[in-house]
Amino acid sequence: MTNPLLEQHTLPPFSAIRPEHIEPAIRHLIERNKRRINELVAVPGAHNWESLMQPIEDMEDELAQCWSPVSHLNGVLNSEPLRQAHNTCLPLLSEYSTWMGQHTALYEAYRELSESSASSNTLTPPQRKALDNALRDFRLAGVALPADQKQRYGELQQRLSELGSRFTDNVLDATNAWSKEVNAEDLAGLPATALASACQAAQQKGLEGCLLTLEFPSVQPVLTYCDNAALREEVYTANVTRASELGPHAGRWDNSGLITEILDLRQELASLLGFGNYAELSLVTKMAPSTSQVVDFLVQLAERSRPQAEQEWRDLQEFAATSHGKTSLEPWDVAYYSEKLRQSTFNVSQEEVRPYLPVNRVLPGLFQVVERLYGIQVEEIDDFDTYHPDARLFELRQDGEALARFYLDLYARSGKRGGAWMGDCRARRIRDSQLQLPVAYLVCNFTPPVGEEPSLLTENEMTTLFHEFGHGLHHMLTQQQVAAVSGINGVAWDAVELPSQFLENWCHQPEALAFISGHYETGESLPAALLEKMLAAKNFQAGMQMVRQLEFSLFDFRLHQHWGEPGVSVQGLLDTVRHQVAVIPAVPFNRFQNSFSHIFGGGYAAGYYSYKWAEVLSADAFSRFEEEGIFNPHTGQEFRRHILEAGGSRDAMSLFVAFRGREPELEPLLRHCGIAA
Repeated sequence: MTNPLLEQHTLPPFSAIRPEHIEPAIRHLIERNKRRINELVAVPGAHNWESLMQPIEDMEDELAQCWSPVSHLNGVLNSEPLRQAHNTCLPLLSEYSTWMGQHTALYEAYRELSESSASSNTLTPPQRKALDNALRDFRLAGVALPADQKQRYGELQQRLSELGSRFTDNVLDATNAWSKEVNAEDLAGLPATALASACQAAQQKGLEGCLLTLEFPSVQPVLTYCDNAALREEVYTANVTRASELGPHAGRWDNSGLITEILDLRQELASLLGFGNYAELSLVTKMAPSTSQVVDFLVQLAERSRPQAEQEWRDLQEFAATSHGKTSLEPWDVAYYSEKLRQSTFNVSQEEVRPYLPVNRVLPGLFQVVERLYGIQVEEIDDFDTYHPDARLFELRQDGEALARFYLDLYARSGKRGGAWMGDCRARRIRDSQLQLPVAYLVCNFTPPVGEEPSLLTENEMTTLFHEFGHGLHHMLTQQQVAAVSGINGVAWDAVELPSQFLENWCHQPEALAFISGHYETGESLPAALLEKMLAAKNFQAGMQMVRQLEFSLFDFRLHQHWGEPGVSVQGLLDTVRHQVAVIPAVPFNRFQNSFSHIFGGGYAAGYYSYKWAEVLSADAFSRFEEEGIFNPHTGQEFRRHILEAGGSRDAMSLFVAFRGREPELEPLLRHCGIAA
């Protein structure tokens, strides 16, 4: 029987994918690639791009096209057979990556190509950048290590791959395991939309009343609006003790041991490659020049933000005490009384805005924003091979010509990893003299539609949608034809958030909100008075939000910078960072770190600071639009050309300077966030 994962498809053949196909397909491609690579480097004589780099890129792309839908399905439609197949392949892929990175003959062939006089005349700048990146990655893979250390490097990478997957699985399982049946009376204070969603969740399980889960669209409304303090505490506790030794499922999916082992192995890996710590290793592929500069950057932001955060915290405590008789605020009270303070101060709530942000209005509004900025159109494709009824497919076009496609999967559901992300389905590249168009996965976890009514977004969810689409545009509007620098490939990790955070700015522009928003029943645009209040409240508790993100960033970076030093522990270091930057006291049972998938199950280890680093870039980039017009087509085309189309073909700082005319400044970020000078 033909294995569909090995066939060439423009789009993934989701309906034909079976868990039992996955491991044989991956093994076949890995074995074939190894054989062909050995044959390539055995050919005598000098190599050029067409004889060496292009065939390897072709092979790597076939493997990526096979693995991409498997990895995607594991995140959005998780099942035990799929998880087992996925996890079985991780060590195979890790071993193959190490094999390539430590292939001495292949490294020498790349090095000879790089140093040959012919290559300086024949390689295009993107090809040269891809080759330079590859040589760097050979060194980071330990190509120069002695044989025994090469073997240990491979063992470390394989084990880290397995541990990261187990960490993520534990978070998903712990999230799915908790639920609570309640009555509508228990949820007094919840908006009608959240209450209807809880009732629908119960009905889908064949239960009476309402059902609460640990999916974000369920947790957030309870903590923000529920009058029942005991229920808020119960939900909060279950949420912050996920995958830990505490909480309702104490120890069952505990990630504590995995965290320690991951940190130990990362430190060993860094030492093996000659770095003092994993943070130093991490920065080799980033913009930031040194660990001290990253820490100084974060500390400087904290020093600028903390006085305002402290004042905001005092204001909240005073409000809770004087207006509600609440003299002591627990963590599960913070969102609840913050929302009441927000309503009292600005006379507007998130829920008041929600009816004006139905998905079926916000999504076309988003597409209109990018059409005005970049001259592209977005059209939905109805007939495609899907994996779930929620999944939709769209095509980017310009002057009738297809540029790219993307899958959109918006709603939370059981078996779907939490959060929001953009995934790479296909890279833009040349194959057999034909252009392969880029394809992206865009995934969110919004509240699903209830009955016949559309999904109504909060202001934060609208921003999330714009954020992920910004990543998608970076991937899809690239003009690069070499996979290694196409889209987000080859982009410094601390610059990769620039296009995503940049697009968020249009969520708070009255000119854009006029067509992004519209009442789900009447179509009426956001009333001017409500818009004015919403914009006035945009930076509510901006200082508290800033120091919370700095807490996560400093914890991540210092953990990887100082792990293994005497007296350093995960909880101890987190407590130290909180003492330095946080303003809201943490309860002793908070195990936030045990579900911090960004750094223990994703790609942000010693890199979570990237969100703030790139936010400086994005705020400064947007300030040019503020100066020249937020829908100025010339400015839009400049951003498209220098940032989106360039991908990883040039150094991130040089691309920013090409667009902005200078290096980035901190002030626009502080101004946009409402942090006082």
